[in-house]
Amino acid sequence: MKYLGLAYFTPDKFAAMAPDDVKALVSQCPPLDERMRATGKVLVSASLGDLESWRTLRPRNGKTHVTDGPYIESKEVVGGLFIIEADSEDEALRIASMHPAATLGEEGGWAVELIPMGFYLSR
Repeated sequence: MKYLGLAYFTPDKFAAMAPDDVKALVSQCPPLDERMRATGKVLVSASLGDLESWRTLRPRNGKTHVTDGPYIESKEVVGGLFIIEADSEDEALRIASMHPAATLGEEGGWAVELIPMGFYLSR
């Protein structure tokens, strides 16, 4: 089974952190990411671009309308994602718990959401 992991953060909380604290926090991420990938079960792992570069596409009057920013107004936004292929939910939870957003960054409002995925293949 495949699982989508969404790594969230709270921009206001993150922005309120001292620059040295942000640097110290972020410097801890690469080893944790590597530990998660070393399981061999992570198919994709990526940080998402700066919020100012996000675009949202919506249907409006038969045309696609493009706007700036995340799709929804929220205190938390997705900052990264990963896909795990695991033999069980317990295995997926164990691997997802290695992600930096699940182990660090409480002061930045970090969190991980793990979602089972269904796949539809197209040719």
